[in-house]
Amino acid sequence: MATSVLGSIISHRNYFTLFVLFLFFSSFTSSAVGLVNQSSSAPFNRSSFPPGFLFGAASSAYQKNVAEKIADRSNGDVANNFYNLYKEFGDRVKYWITFNEPFTFTSGGYDGEFLGSLAPGRCSSCPQGNSATEPYVVAHHILLAHAASVKLYREKYQATQKGEIGITLVTHWFVPYSSSRLDIKAAQRALDFVYGWFVEPVVYGNYPRSMQSLVGSRLPKFTEEESAMLKGSFDFLGLNYYTGNYAAHVLSRNGNVSSTSDSMTRLTRLHDLLVYTKNRYNDPTIYITESGMGDQNNETLQNSINDPQRVDFYSGHLNAVRRAIGQGVNVKGFIAWSFLDNFEWGSGYTQRFGLCYVDYKNGLKRIPKQSALWFRNGLIKK
Repeated sequence: MATSVLGSIISHRNYFTLFVLFLFFSSFTSSAVGLVNQSSSAPFNRSSFPPGFLFGAASSAYQKNVAEKIADRSNGDVANNFYNLYKEFGDRVKYWITFNEPFTFTSGGYDGEFLGSLAPGRCSSCPQGNSATEPYVVAHHILLAHAASVKLYREKYQATQKGEIGITLVTHWFVPYSSSRLDIKAAQRALDFVYGWFVEPVVYGNYPRSMQSLVGSRLPKFTEEESAMLKGSFDFLGLNYYTGNYAAHVLSRNGNVSSTSDSMTRLTRLHDLLVYTKNRYNDPTIYITESGMGDQNNETLQNSINDPQRVDFYSGHLNAVRRAIGQGVNVKGFIAWSFLDNFEWGSGYTQRFGLCYVDYKNGLKRIPKQSALWFRNGLIKK
């Protein structure tokens, strides 16, 4: 799961990756309509959402063609890399995202006990690494790089290019496992250690208090200048949301001390997350930059393209967005993940998230699924 990649800049020595997002807004092609059954009409349509609300589907250059890399520049200065991207593409790209899901590659790469060993595969139980410190150091520098990149864009390019810039964060919504006071607090801590870890600094210039208290000296500190640069360093907030989890309090850590165990929770919705973001983080402009569901790769074409479960998923999530908008949440767009079936990182090609089926055995032929037609006819087509 990842959003559309316009460019990726990789510093191999530091295993440091920046993603710049280009949101792909487009209507779907109408080919192969006869191959799938038309779903029932949507309970809402484009007019159910505010004027100018953006619908679309995300795609990733890397994931749809693993051999393709748009940009690969090693050990370079972050600001210079962004300078080149703004200069080259700023006349066409009007939505910039500095990082996509920093929590995922921070925890997955430096605290492998949580997400498995993503690159660079460092953790306390790995051959190299320290899960108690490295995730926090990496995240700290990601946030500083984000703030510097936003500052550069605002000072040198935004006035003439008329674009917007932000950051995309991924999170679940955490529901208390019970009504006990401890589980309610556990749910808040769980949210702080996934979402607040990155959103609190860009809104308020510092980490959540729960993180400061539980992590202590292992959590890096921002200088006054860094805090000021971080505070308000986005025009919009991108949210990648797929599902919710239960959270329960635990009495003690098990195993290694790590960024995962620091929250002291055990982890077992979209509307609530949006309302929470509005109320806690100063009513930001929000784009849902990823939301979708994967099913197992099924070689039977008809079973793959008839996907009522995906229609139900999007219907439920879009109704949640509409409800949140009705409560004053400033959601400006919804981007489905993904436009095409593709390479899903650790899952490879065993999962299909696409609105369009890709026939891997027959020249990568693309066929719209039932969900694509539902999406197009109900929300995209004018």
